Amino acid sequence: MNNILGLLIIAAGSFGQSSSYVPINKVKQWSWESFWLVQGIFAWLVFPFAGALLAVPEGQTLWSIIASDPASSWAAFGYGILWGVGGLTFGLSMRYLGIAMGQSISLGTCAAFGTLFPAIISGTDLMHGSGLVLLLGVCITLAGIAVIGYAGSLRSKNLSEKDRSQAVKEFSLTKGLSVAVLAGVMSACFALGLDAGPVVEESPALFRTLPATLLVTVGGFFTNAAYCLFQNFRNRTFGDYLKAPVLPGNILFCALAGLLWYTQFFGLGIGTGFFGKDSVLNAFAWCILMSLNVVFSNVWGLVLKEWKGVSAKTSAVLVTGLAILVFSLVFPNLF
Repeated sequence: MNNILGLLIIAAGSFGQSSSYVPINKVKQWSWESFWLVQGIFAWLVFPFAGALLAVPEGQTLWSIIASDPASSWAAFGYGILWGVGGLTFGLSMRYLGIAMGQSISLGTCAAFGTLFPAIISGTDLMHGSGLVLLLGVCITLAGIAVIGYAGSLRSKNLSEKDRSQAVKEFSLTKGLSVAVLAGVMSACFALGLDAGPVVEESPALFRTLPATLLVTVGGFFTNAAYCLFQNFRNRTFGDYLKAPVLPGNILFCALAGLLWYTQFFGLGIGTGFFGKDSVLNAFAWCILMSLNVVFSNVWGLVLKEWKGVSAKTSAVLVTGLAILVFSLVFPNLF
């Protein structure tokens, strides 16, 4: 029962993340770099800070927790800087491929590296016991995402230029695939940052990873802010922040997007607190989150008509890929 509850909480957070790009579509008269920076303030600073405060035991401060283990804190921050590169290219992958295909490929790569790297670093034997279950689970996840990627390629071939431009205005398969793979590899650094960051043993198990989450997102914010401000300068778009008629609404939608995005890691921290300490689900939790993100992002892709006009074969391939991903969530519980 605890495992099911933990999975449901992670799923709720995943649904929030996959929905976070919907409010951004409501942002008006702002360039990409402007809304990406503003939503990042909420997604990577404001809400992670609020979440981290939940982990502070009585008699301590958040700063005292961070300063108590400088090596771990700096490691989490450093991984966050690398993850920030993945966050940047993650946004670009959806710009060129759309929500469904962009998230699928980026998150698939991220799921594999983010799950296996921490296991390898900790010395897990991936050829026997729970380590083998972990490896097989990742392989099933990658198989499902590969099938979804194939559906995306079929969609690209089947759609007319008019339908393709209406679904994704800047669609580019070659450029999008390159960016999506890079995004996935670098985004896996988030999982490494969580693993390396400080853990507050005195806090309830549900909140122990939230300070590490904050350190990683702060590192990522520095990377993204530097790039966005450079693009503001290069494209002369600093005036976006002064467009009074649309400013309140744009900030509101960016704040909502930031909140929805953060729910995935808030849900991950709380959900894993319900798994047993030695459960393989703890090691597989990152892959579970990424798999659910792919499932929900493709649901949104259907809602937003990114798959409109595709053939019955393409639809069948997409559904098959989603079914494989759902099975990957159940697989670790079979052992």
